[in-house]
Amino acid sequence: MNKTIYALGFFDGVHAGHQALLKECCRLAAETGCDTGAITFRDHPDALVFGAPPVLINTPADRERLLHRFVSRVVTLPFDRKMLDTPWQDFLDMLCRDYHAAGFVCGDDFHFGYHGQGNGQLLLNYCRTAGLPGAVVPEQTVDGTRVSSTHIRTLLEQGSMEEANRFLGHPQMLTGTVVHGRHLGSTLGIPTANLPYPDGLVVPRKGVYAAQVCLGDTRYPAVTNVGTRPTVDDGNQLTIEGFILDFQGDLYGQKIQMEFYKYLREERKFPSFAALTAEVMHNAEQTREYFAAHP
Repeated sequence: MNKTIYALGFFDGVHAGHQALLKECCRLAAETGCDTGAITFRDHPDALVFGAPPVLINTPADRERLLHRFVSRVVTLPFDRKMLDTPWQDFLDMLCRDYHAAGFVCGDDFHFGYHGQGNGQLLLNYCRTAGLPGAVVPEQTVDGTRVSSTHIRTLLEQGSMEEANRFLGHPQMLTGTVVHGRHLGSTLGIPTANLPYPDGLVVPRKGVYAAQVCLGDTRYPAVTNVGTRPTVDDGNQLTIEGFILDFQGDLYGQKIQMEFYKYLREERKFPSFAALTAEVMHNAEQTREYFAAHP
């Protein structure tokens, strides 16, 4: 394993603030001839520290995919009692010894080691003593508002998808394997992609979104419903159902990536299937218009 400059954090959302860390990591790596990497954790530290984790923006797999857009190596560590009780110096020593760390980058609000006693200034002191490159990145803002995972979760819950994506620095995404639904798409003549919604993730405001479905390197516009489909289902199981435009084929069992761009309307129960169909077709035109204006 080559010497690596690591960005440190949990990186929920891999948002614009995290991206500033990752870009600084890439800069230091280019200067020193090292590889780039990120250190993250399998479970959110709050689960152990406060007894309850926050709802998260991404699945662990999607978080790793997003991190790999910036760095070549992603190390996911357990956050258990042993990690919580590890002195901050020992934590950095372990990264140097076991993961060939040759420098570190963190945010100015990052805390690590025994009960969070490590911070950015102590990390810089450690790097100076060890002769390693290090950097502490200040908080990032969008129009004067601090970029944070907490703020982004709130925007998603409100259905403010375009604003959330500005703070994320990329579209909100969900990757999953397509499962069988009620086959509503075959009735409409539009293929559908149904994704089960993972536990522990923030649920965007229920309703219909202009989205894109990514199949390999190809993207298709999609009208995507987040909710319980009250017109066709009597249950309350949360589903993600994308009506994929300009695509023909069978997606069952395939892994896809769904990206959300704009909230179109609230979810509601229609008086008839015909009324639902007409509204979906209207949403399809809205989706096409959105992506025509935002290529």
